[in-house]
Amino acid sequence: MQKVSSHVQRRDGEWVLNTILIEGQEIPFKYKRRKLYKSLKGARVDMIYYPDTEIIASMDFPFMRVIKINLS
Repeated sequence: MQKVSSHVQRRDGEWVLNTILIEGQEIPFKYKRRKLYKSLKGARVDMIYYPDTEIIASMDFPFMRVIKINLS
């Protein structure tokens, strides 16, 4: 279980891109949903994820792609 320190949601076409930060970690965790979700800030979550990179302006930015997330 990890505690969420920040949760941001923004529209990306038909999807809502969610980005969360976990206490004690600097890499963001990203996942998509069809609709808005309640804020997870301060909640404890259990996740399944894997490392990935995103290329922006010819630079690599690491992040964790979330496959499954559950409130604990």
